[in-house]
Amino acid sequence: MREIVRQELLARRLDEQIAARFPVGQRLRILDVGMGRGVQALRLARAGHEVTGLEADAALLHIARETLATEPEGIRERVRLVEGDCRETGVHFLPGAFDVVLCHRVLMESQEPDATLAGLARMLAPRGLLSLLVRNADALALGPGLAGDWDGALGALDPGADRRGTGVRADRLEALTATLAGIAAPLHAWYGIQVFTGWGADAPPPAAEALERLLTAEDRAGRTDPYRRVAALLHLCGARDS
Repeated sequence: MREIVRQELLARRLDEQIAARFPVGQRLRILDVGMGRGVQALRLARAGHEVTGLEADAALLHIARETLATEPEGIRERVRLVEGDCRETGVHFLPGAFDVVLCHRVLMESQEPDATLAGLARMLAPRGLLSLLVRNADALALGPGLAGDWDGALGALDPGADRRGTGVRADRLEALTATLAGIAAPLHAWYGIQVFTGWGADAPPPAAEALERLLTAEDRAGRTDPYRRVAALLHLCGARDS
């Protein structure tokens, strides 16, 4: 269920930001860094955009290629898949080559997040949009706390801790806001992702009507203070204004 909720909310917010920033019908050049199985990349290609997916995991890249092979030729022509690390954008692409750059759930695995973000910003064309999805460091204690794991909750309250104890990075909104300003892609909008479904055990998706109500609740909470500040993930959009 979490995967469904995450991908659907990302899709809604991305479409909203793209519609607000670019002329209707413009075919955008989009880079999806750490594209995984290519869910968002393929969705955007189906919408008519030219999409490049960068992925370091060969197994995930293989899945994306297999999925792409089932698409109509017109969509396949708009997608380019590249095997590479998020730190290698400067190796594969020219500066300013993309209107939109996606970096979803990549920074939580990065050992050099600031360098990674600076490299992504260099890929943006004038008026480009940078979309980030990160683990929310200000809410790490909620998962174990709601489960009654008080040792886990106390551990997660330590700076930089991960609620699962795996050492996966998390980011704070204020720190990323400052970083985005420093790389000339200042914060334009931000949302919470998985305010309600980000905690506890995952579950199978409910029936269609119940799922739509769940998505509506998640969407509204993810746009509303104070709820969005305790979401499991944060979706930040930085925008280059010139």
